[in-house]
Amino acid sequence: MDKQELGAFLRSRRERLRPQDLGLPSGPRRRTPGLRREEVAVLAHISTEYYVRLEQGRAPRPSGEVLAGIAGALRLTDAESDHLHLLAGTAPSRSGLHRRDVRPSILALIERLPQTAAFVVSAAFEVLAWNDLAAALMEDFAELTPRDRNLARRAFLGPERADATLYGVSDAAEFRHHAVMRLRATLARYPSDPAVTGLVDELREGSPEFARLWERHDVQTAPTLTKTFRHPVVGEIAVDCDSLTLTDRDQHLVLYSAPPGSPGAEALALLNVLGTEYVKAYRSP
Repeated sequence: MDKQELGAFLRSRRERLRPQDLGLPSGPRRRTPGLRREEVAVLAHISTEYYVRLEQGRAPRPSGEVLAGIAGALRLTDAESDHLHLLAGTAPSRSGLHRRDVRPSILALIERLPQTAAFVVSAAFEVLAWNDLAAALMEDFAELTPRDRNLARRAFLGPERADATLYGVSDAAEFRHHAVMRLRATLARYPSDPAVTGLVDELREGSPEFARLWERHDVQTAPTLTKTFRHPVVGEIAVDCDSLTLTDRDQHLVLYSAPPGSPGAEALALLNVLGTEYVKAYRSP
């Protein structure tokens, strides 16, 4: 049970709600945003004293029934409710280190995918494996250290300006928000993994934007269905995005493709022909 993180999460969810959202009278002017603690306690059918202690990180571990009541009172989504249980220590959690070894069948698969840029990322956003088209579309990850292959680090601490650090993608801001939410869930699953805790600490200290988003305690994420790359050689490439969860290793297989005959498909085909070496030579000064 992570008492401090649990308290902060509950407080952030309570402060986002308005009394009228739950059919409560707004009453006189409130000194703080959101619901009052006593209102949450009433809705969750628990004592106000106990709820206050939960938010302050001083309460013993709540039961599953209590957590269900709080989740209902705070109108948590399924993802937020799962996160609440993880923080309270009442849901199964992984221990030790997150896995960075990719299954051989997945390695073979991404090499056989035609006209599709494919890569595998760890639970902490490190690119672990990729095919040639992914390297041509994004960058040659083989020339980077594992540290520099981390997409979250690149998104928040990249050497370029903030809107140009992610290969010219159209949804850079959305990706950064998505990365924060995913890393929060990863930290809850691997609280003793130094690679995860160190990355989060580094990003909180080095990026004011990451720190601001982190304090929102968001854990719900919407899937990205399409995005556009601004590529230095072939120009804009609109692609469909699919992210498949590899549950046995807590990794994601990301696929960028385009409908046959579309401009995006033609651009990907051209990149496939040009190859990584041509793109690197073009990018070199």
